[in-house]
Amino acid sequence: MAEPGCELIAAADGQPLAALFYPPAGAPRGAVLLVPAMGTPQTYYRAFAEWLSREGFLAATFDYRGTGLSRPHRLRGFRADIFAWGRLDCAAMLDALAARAPGKPLYWIGHSLGGQILPFVPNRARIAKAITVATGSGYWRENAPGVKWRAWWLWYVVAPLALRVFGYFPGRRLRKVGDLPAQAMSQWRRWCLHPDYAVGVEGEAVRAQYAAVRTPIVSLSF
Repeated sequence: MAEPGCELIAAADGQPLAALFYPPAGAPRGAVLLVPAMGTPQTYYRAFAEWLSREGFLAATFDYRGTGLSRPHRLRGFRADIFAWGRLDCAAMLDALAARAPGKPLYWIGHSLGGQILPFVPNRARIAKAITVATGSGYWRENAPGVKWRAWWLWYVVAPLALRVFGYFPGRRLRKVGDLPAQAMSQWRRWCLHPDYAVGVEGEAVRAQYAAVRTPIVSLSF
C-alpha cells in the first residue's frame, strides 16, 4: 500500500521500514519520534505529527516490520517479534531522525506498546526525554470489567486459533488489533497472560533492561 511521501529506512539487518517525516517550516527546535501502539498504523498519528511540525519540531512516524506500510505482501511465515521492533526498528528510526536534525534534542513519544519497548532500544541514550501515553501493563485481568471478557476471548480462543489457521494474526479481518506477525502476536499474548507482563515472561535479563533505563519520562494515563 503506497503512501505519498513515504520513505524506506533500512534497519541494521537490512529490513526496510516505511516511515513518514514531517519537517517544520524552518530549522527544527528538536526531533520527535512517534512510536506506535500494537497494531496501530502510523497514519493514525498523522494529525499529531502535523501539529508537531507546525510547532517547530521535525516529527517522524513509522510502522514496525510486518505491520502497516512495512508489511510484506505475504505475512504468513514472516518472522518478527517485539524485541526486533525495539532493537532494530526503533533504533534505525532514531538514527534516521538524528541524521535529519543534527545537534537537536531527540524526543520519544510512545503510545501503549510504543512506551513499553523503550528498554529494548540499544541507542536510547540519544533520547533527551520520553513521553509515554497509555503505557501500562497488558495483563488481561487488569482490564476494565467491560473489556475483561473480550480479552479472555481474544487470548484463550481467537488468537491461538487464528495463528494456527492463518500463520499470522489477521486482525483486520477479525476487527481486533490489526494484522500482526505470528511471533509478535504470540509473544504479546504470553505477556498479557502473565501478572507481571513482559518481565514475568522474559525473565531477569529483561527486568534488568527496564531497570537500566535512565531516560527522563513523563507518563500519561487515562
